[in-house]
Amino acid sequence: MPREFVPPAECPVCGEPVPPGSRACPGCGADERSGWDEDATRYDGLDLPESAFADEHEDGREPATGKSKDRLWLVITVLLLVAVITAFVFR
Repeated sequence: MPREFVPPAECPVCGEPVPPGSRACPGCGADERSGWDEDATRYDGLDLPESAFADEHEDGREPATGKSKDRLWLVITVLLLVAVITAFVFR
C-alpha cells in the first residue's frame, strides 16, 4: 500500500510555512518533485563567503582543473610503454 505524501512543516527551499495537506509550497512553488530535496539545501546555514561560489580567481584566471596532472600521467605512461617495447625489441 503506497504511503500518502506528507509535506514538510517548513519549505526547505524558501523557509515559508507549508500548510498540512499542501502539494506545493505557497511561497516558492517547490513540491516533492521539484524542490523539497534535503540535499539541495544542505549547506544553506553555513554562512560561506561569496568567494566560495566564484567561478574564477580574483585576478580573472580560471580555476585549476588538474589538466597539467593529466598531461603528466599521459607523458609518464607513454614513456613507460616506449621503455617496455624497447626492452622487448632489443633483448
